[in-house]
Amino acid sequence: MRLNEVLSDNKMDEQRIWAPWRIGYVAGSDATQEPQLAPQQWQPSSEETCFLCRAAATYADQVAADRKNLVVTRGTGILTMLNRYPYTNGHLLVAPLRHVGQLHSLTSEEHLAAMDALSTFTKILSTQLSAEGFNVGLNLGRVAGAGVPGHLHWHLVPRWSGDNNFMSTVAGTRVIPQSLEAVWEVLSGASEANDES
Repeated sequence: MRLNEVLSDNKMDEQRIWAPWRIGYVAGSDATQEPQLAPQQWQPSSEETCFLCRAAATYADQVAADRKNLVVTRGTGILTMLNRYPYTNGHLLVAPLRHVGQLHSLTSEEHLAAMDALSTFTKILSTQLSAEGFNVGLNLGRVAGAGVPGHLHWHLVPRWSGDNNFMSTVAGTRVIPQSLEAVWEVLSGASEANDES
């Protein structure tokens, strides 16, 4: 039986959502590059292809590395970074610095730091990007939808009234109104200002 015959028999085919902007992630072309900036804390192993571990590593020029990896801020045991394949403008990931895949494996400090980061960034995204609401999600395990099952992370997705329009409905295309670099500038500056207050 050929693939197109299998697909035509699949009743779920009508509900399929196509997400071509994620092909770089799915194909692994973006996820397997070793850090380019002399890492001081890089641990080659199963984590060497983990983009979250790459972002969490310490580098000789941390500011440049964080910008390249889209890390907005680091906290006690966690980091907050922009999603390179956002669902909406300002889509953030909050993850532990350690390569850990289960909630029960986090320390109390990591739990608290992650919740603090989610809380802080809902405020920052509301203020800086005028977000009207949020989806906060955590997928544990590949069967639950985790793209990186070994390194858990929360998605913080800002939402606006009417953010799903005909483009995503008809064309399967998401319109992201701001570049990742521009959003990084706004959020990293707001995060620093929030830390000072």
